[in-house]
Amino acid sequence: MKKYTYTESKDTRSGFGAGLLEAGRKNDQVVALCADLIGSLKMGDFIKEFPDRFVQVGIAEANMIGIAAGLTIGGKIPFTGTFANFSTGRVYDQIRQSVAYSDKNVKICASHAGLTLGEDGATHQILEDIGLMKMLPGMTVINPCDYNQTKAATLAIAEFEGPVYLRFGRPVVPIFTAPDQKFEIGKAWMVNEGADVSIFATGHLVWEAILAGEILAEEGIDVEIINIHTIKPLDEEAVLKSVRKTGCVVSCEEHNRYGGMGESIAQLLATHLPTPMEFVAVNDSFGESGTPAELMKKYGLDSSNIVAAVKKVMKRK
Repeated sequence: MKKYTYTESKDTRSGFGAGLLEAGRKNDQVVALCADLIGSLKMGDFIKEFPDRFVQVGIAEANMIGIAAGLTIGGKIPFTGTFANFSTGRVYDQIRQSVAYSDKNVKICASHAGLTLGEDGATHQILEDIGLMKMLPGMTVINPCDYNQTKAATLAIAEFEGPVYLRFGRPVVPIFTAPDQKFEIGKAWMVNEGADVSIFATGHLVWEAILAGEILAEEGIDVEIINIHTIKPLDEEAVLKSVRKTGCVVSCEEHNRYGGMGESIAQLLATHLPTPMEFVAVNDSFGESGTPAELMKKYGLDSSNIVAAVKKVMKRK
């Protein structure tokens, strides 16, 4: 098992803020809109440097999406920002009609995704957003794993033509990817090569998969860990190549098991390479208030649950 170490932990939303600022410096067509959550989305530095390229929409998320779609007609590259729940569920009609159907170059940037926004509870948590967004034709869906990867993804989508959903979070997590990485949309990242089982993880669950891999390595189980940072378009070649080698799969995500990354992988395998598979995800329920660590454990998303899923799926090979 390849060793991953870290010296610093940081929230992925701060990676978005840093990436947005750098994207703004690189391209004067980059603009930002926020629905009254500047601090939570870490947009402050962008606003300070580019006050004329920012729109505070207020608590009017549907209006924000409409304004963003309109701005693209004049060549602007709008980044919208609010919580993932309000970025998707609250404004799904506007995204479907004004952004996806109209193929507008809007970057929908969503913080506080999944369970790990913690104490705000079920009304602010969303576990359905990946499913909602990946079902929209033409929508690219990205869920990076740490601060550096989120910053790199933000810069990459600024140069990408087309609607994008960028998902990130509130909790402080280890920074273990390279600061100078090249983020390739639609290309999975090989975290660790192995032969016994393929673990496909996304977002905060990538680090949990690494921790699980270390535990399993001590027991003689050689895991292959792949970071699926781009859920749509899925890197089908990377998935199939790995599974042909290992013969069994565990998917790991901070999302409902229905509609998420695991479902996309299962559909691919059912079509091309039927394979035993286990899902580490929330099992068709809403969340609740609690610390991120407590919620990850209760809803079966931490490294111990990945270890258990690996042992279970290997018995089915």
